[in-house]
Amino acid sequence: MAGGKLSARQKMINLMYLVFIAMIAMTMTKEVLSAFGSMDEKFSNTNELTAASNANLLSGLAQKAEERPQEFRVPAQKAQRIQAISDGFYNYIEGLKRDIVSGGNYEVDADTGKLPFEEMDKGDYLDEKWFTDDRLTKDGQAVMDAINKYKDDVKGVLGDDVSYGDAILNFDKRFDLSDVKPEEGAKLSYLDYNFKGFPAIASYAKLTAMQNDVKTTEANLYNLFLGNSLEKEFTLRSYTSIVIPDKNAFFAGEEFQGKVVLGKYANVTPDKLVVNGNEINLSEDGAIDSLGNARVKFKTGNVGEHEVKGTFTFTEKGEELTIPYTANYVVVPRPNSATISADKMNVVYRGVVNPMTISFAGVPENKVVANAAGLTRVGNGKYQMRPGTGREVTINVTGTLDDGSKVSDRKTFRIKDIPKPTGTINGQQGTVKLPRNNVEIGRVGAVLDDFDFDLDIAVTSFKIKVPGQPSVACTGTRLNSQAKAALRKARRGDGIQFFDIKAKITNNPNYRLKTVSPVFVELSN
Repeated sequence: MAGGKLSARQKMINLMYLVFIAMIAMTMTKEVLSAFGSMDEKFSNTNELTAASNANLLSGLAQKAEERPQEFRVPAQKAQRIQAISDGFYNYIEGLKRDIVSGGNYEVDADTGKLPFEEMDKGDYLDEKWFTDDRLTKDGQAVMDAINKYKDDVKGVLGDDVSYGDAILNFDKRFDLSDVKPEEGAKLSYLDYNFKGFPAIASYAKLTAMQNDVKTTEANLYNLFLGNSLEKEFTLRSYTSIVIPDKNAFFAGEEFQGKVVLGKYANVTPDKLVVNGNEINLSEDGAIDSLGNARVKFKTGNVGEHEVKGTFTFTEKGEELTIPYTANYVVVPRPNSATISADKMNVVYRGVVNPMTISFAGVPENKVVANAAGLTRVGNGKYQMRPGTGREVTINVTGTLDDGSKVSDRKTFRIKDIPKPTGTINGQQGTVKLPRNNVEIGRVGAVLDDFDFDLDIAVTSFKIKVPGQPSVACTGTRLNSQAKAALRKARRGDGIQFFDIKAKITNNPNYRLKTVSPVFVELSN
């Protein structure tokens, strides 16, 4: 397709090839970006595991330094200095990663916690910040200076001790900042070769890989400090520090209890696994991973502490070797609702039964006790509050944890009276217009507008005032004969007033309701 004068047809064919190649490149770009994202996640997970292992090694060195200071004091001091140097440089790299995210305006997915890998396809931000033509900017040179300082500081801790020669050699290889000569073109500096022109996610993943190098260096040096002092007695290089908690969940503030041991992970496939009396089918897909570890799955029990136990069976020298195991785990309630409260609306009403639900997060319902004046338990987590006198009531809640310790909380509610009922005539309230006959046979009632409780309110008495006539007291909900006689003397357009309406709650007659508001009727004939 090169050279010579091309025909229109050949030019069209060439253009189609270019479009096809571009389409493939676009597809591959998304795959490559996702691959860099996956690589970053794997390095991040490894860094977390290595950090935990390093902490155990460092703790072991410190303990040995206390027990046998002549042998371990100097290695422990070196380890402490290596930790401080490594933490400082690790956090510096983390700052560079945050700068890439903020500089590119990338947002972490709120649900998955992941970066938008496929959107991080541009490298303009670092290209402009770290490079200018064929030289480094001030920021780019600061990155190189930080890496070199980290290397010098680590070597300064190791010093000229010949026993650390191999460690220094491997360290230099791991952080080799030499210029790189690609297959084509001139030599490129370390930053130029590794970061210039790359997508943001690639640079981000490379920085995470550098953090992994830092953690790996820590691990190697800690083991070296231990090994130099211990190899005369026995070798721990093939062992791993393992933290075994007494249970797999703890409440905030609860004392952590467990043990740290040295052990090995055997790459041996088991023949049989029994969990809580049930044999696991090891032939199912996923039951055994690539390292020979058996995967355990079972339904957890109710809220509280539980035990899981069983046996692990292997074949050794032609015979079955059964190894029992036991462990504890804690089940806490699955969150199924949010706790939302209006601070100014913590109210209970006097004269009615206020239903309440009371629980303590992480504590079984049968281990929760609530106390308050007028509070009665009616079921699991269900209570009824019948407030008495006063303006406030405080509910005290106590929960008993699995270890027997107590947790407590309290909440205060305002006590309010039932609001003033509204008077009605024939179900209508306020000022209404009715024919004389409807008023004469009508019923006087009372309602609670916009009240959260559905109460049955019965009117016991009221008074009626007809213009020009004396007030008439009536018992019950209807007009008596005297009131009807006064009503007949009223004229069209007169305002009839029903007032001093007395009412009671049917199922709580002893509660004194407030006086019912009056109702006015304008006679329409």
